[in-house]
Amino acid sequence: MRPDVLNPLFAETETLDGVGPKLKKPLGRLALTRIKDLAYHLPERFVTRRAVENVDEAGEGEQIVLKLTVTEHRGGRSPRAPYRVLAQDAVGNVVSLTYFGRASYTAKKQLPVGETRWVAGKLERYGDMLQIVHPDHVVEEGGDTLQRLCEPVYRLSEGLTQPRIAGLVDQALAKLPELPEWIEPTQFDKADWPAWREALKRAHRAEDKAARDRLAYDELLANSLALMLVRADNRKRKGQPLKGDGSYRGKLDLPFPLTGAQKRSIAEIEGDMAQEAPMLRLLQGDVGAGKTVVALEAMLIAVEAGAQAALLAPTEILARQHYESLRRMAEPTGAQVALLTGRDKGKAREGTLMGLLDGSIDIVVGTHAIFQDKVAYRNLAMVVIDEQHRFGVGQRLMLASKGRRAPHVLAMTATPIPRTLTLAQYGELDVSKLDELPPGRQAIDTVVMGQDRIPTLVERLAAQFEQGRQAFWVCPMVREMDGPEEIAAAEARYASLKERFGEDVVMVHGQLAPEQKDAAMERFARGDARLLVATTVIEVGVDVPNATLMVIEQAERFGLAQLHQLRGRVGRGSEKSFCVLLHGETLSETAQKRLALMRESQDGFLLAEEDLQLRGGGELLGTRQSGDTPFTVASFEQITELLPKAHDDARLLIERDGGLEGARGEAARVLLYLFERDFGVKTLRGG
Repeated sequence: MRPDVLNPLFAETETLDGVGPKLKKPLGRLALTRIKDLAYHLPERFVTRRAVENVDEAGEGEQIVLKLTVTEHRGGRSPRAPYRVLAQDAVGNVVSLTYFGRASYTAKKQLPVGETRWVAGKLERYGDMLQIVHPDHVVEEGGDTLQRLCEPVYRLSEGLTQPRIAGLVDQALAKLPELPEWIEPTQFDKADWPAWREALKRAHRAEDKAARDRLAYDELLANSLALMLVRADNRKRKGQPLKGDGSYRGKLDLPFPLTGAQKRSIAEIEGDMAQEAPMLRLLQGDVGAGKTVVALEAMLIAVEAGAQAALLAPTEILARQHYESLRRMAEPTGAQVALLTGRDKGKAREGTLMGLLDGSIDIVVGTHAIFQDKVAYRNLAMVVIDEQHRFGVGQRLMLASKGRRAPHVLAMTATPIPRTLTLAQYGELDVSKLDELPPGRQAIDTVVMGQDRIPTLVERLAAQFEQGRQAFWVCPMVREMDGPEEIAAAEARYASLKERFGEDVVMVHGQLAPEQKDAAMERFARGDARLLVATTVIEVGVDVPNATLMVIEQAERFGLAQLHQLRGRVGRGSEKSFCVLLHGETLSETAQKRLALMRESQDGFLLAEEDLQLRGGGELLGTRQSGDTPFTVASFEQITELLPKAHDDARLLIERDGGLEGARGEAARVLLYLFERDFGVKTLRGG
């Protein structure tokens, strides 16, 4: 149960002054539903202002605070014209305080003629006149504007303003309780960090590395500790030792001989499954490295030992693809493979459920449906989870309830993950790596070109289609968005390509209904459509060997790991494949490096490490993937720098300081609940 000391932090935002149903909506869009969420809604940056006596001391474009006396109000000739309030500084220079739209009502109230006010904002020039457009603050002469020389800038949603969110954050910070110190004393003294409450307050006041690092460290420590507790608990639990005799695996007829990496991974899995402690292993494989074959070998070990196996996929499309390939590969062995998804109804579903219960089905492939309450197994002893990052630790623990004993779990991911992030996300798992590609897998030629070459590219597509080939065209967003730059949208691109190629084009994106998505994907997979226009929903798992061209529009907006995943959708057949990375007119230095690396390398593990090095705080726009990190406070740089220390600290707590039972353990328990990693506490109670 959550410690009482944390209850004020988990109170709803409605308990704050001024928060009613109207304000709850925009706060909800930012996931700010509790006091804790507001306290951890850290500023994206700070605006630093300089106090000046008069505008002669300031530069154009500078953020300033100065005292002005109002001399005149000038309304516009039309409702759309600007409303100007003219004012003079201490030496008589005239400055226009300029307002647009309804803001003019505020100006009339705040700035009466003849009165003096402190004004804060950005000094600009419009023609011959100096102006401040929509001043950030207008405060009476005795007010506190001079204390606001460093002001936080928060992420907003429609219906929120900076002053409003800052006021709510201040209320939240006033409710922070005193919490016991959970950081190991030596580490705490060495780092010279503030205490938890002080760190949160300082992080909202100014750029403060020590405060920010302390808060990031807390999150990393909570995560490391929870994963270690799960792992320790797993080792204490009893599973089912499974030893295969090779009777099924010996009949497999594989298209390629196994690579050294596949053989090594299978041996590691076989060793784990023979133990009584249930296996918890992550299989990391680059695109096309043959993870499915390794998973099949692992599941057949269970079948040979008289047990059943299940493969869990994140989407129905992926589940169907896995089912087809596993059924095809397993056919010579005699193992019975079935598919079970939420869409299955009637007699077919009943037949599958009976087969799982009486043991006539050896391997089942499906979505979450395979773990619903009504699904019972004769002896489920092995579970494979595909695209592991889509499932949290809590879901991994849920699987244990379906077997007589805790099943062996093999998690798979096609996203090569840097070692640091592997530690962060999968700290409770042992890791096997597939770092070789099977023979026959062709290199994909990668070309980088500007958006202005699209007409030429469309003609290249037409030539591909005439040869019977298929292609993907990936866009970063679904619709155009209002903004200074033109953002390619899947719908707009689909419309223009459909005009050229007609019914040969289908579209898939995350906002379509699942049935529409599946129908479009199936048309493309069958070859009835030549071109699939999509957002990154096709990043994993779509296997169409006849697709030989991948176009990624505005490629500079994607991370390296994501670009590599998308590129891996082609090159799956015997024909030569190409990937075209289209970019906008202006490229940051980081984006240039990223695209150059994509052209030079096809090694997903190398690209993942390079991606982590390249990502800075300001480079995250459009590059962050679901599942990249499980963190909201810690940045990539902080994860790299602080995670190894947090990992060591968590290990000391468990191995030296008595775990959650010792003196520091009580504080650590508070930490786990604070960051909602209490599944770590629950494993102790459940075990």
